Amino acid sequence: MDLIYWKDTERTGMVLTGLVVGLLSLFQLSIITVISTVSLAIMCFTISVRIYYQLLYILSWGDGEHPFKSYLDLDISFSGEQADLYMQKAIVMALSAVDSLKRLFFVGSVFESLKLLVLMYLVTYLGELCNGLTLLIISVIAVFSLPIFYSRRQEEVDGFIAKIQAKIDNVKDL
Repeated sequence: MDLIYWKDTERTGMVLTGLVVGLLSLFQLSIITVISTVSLAIMCFTISVRIYYQLLYILSWGDGEHPFKSYLDLDISFSGEQADLYMQKAIVMALSAVDSLKRLFFVGSVFESLKLLVLMYLVTYLGELCNGLTLLIISVIAVFSLPIFYSRRQEEVDGFIAKIQAKIDNVKDL
């Protein structure tokens, strides 16, 4: 949440820039090329830093400690119980999603299936306007900009939303 609300400006800027540049690069290159190029850049950086620290140690200007020791010592393992809990949650979510899709596609409720039909019809128009990657880029920018915009102009936005809600209620009443 600190990233989204720009508590640490430098870190948030780096994350947002990295995400947007990475997504924009997908317009020109395949996902495999982007991942391999980013991996190569990271490896070139880490190997250079490791050799630099080793050279400092050889010249007796450093202590010889591994520069990435803190990352190597990080424990990222799960206990058996945690793994079981996460798997159970994932299975429950997947089964719930499949059950919902089953009811929607096989018309468990006519009204709900019609709403999905209309939504998918509208999404086809959205697909003609822009592709999924464009929507993903817009979503990333929105995640980083809308919360801070809302926190700074909360009264104005709430008043505007109240007006829209009133119009929607009037249409529903008709």
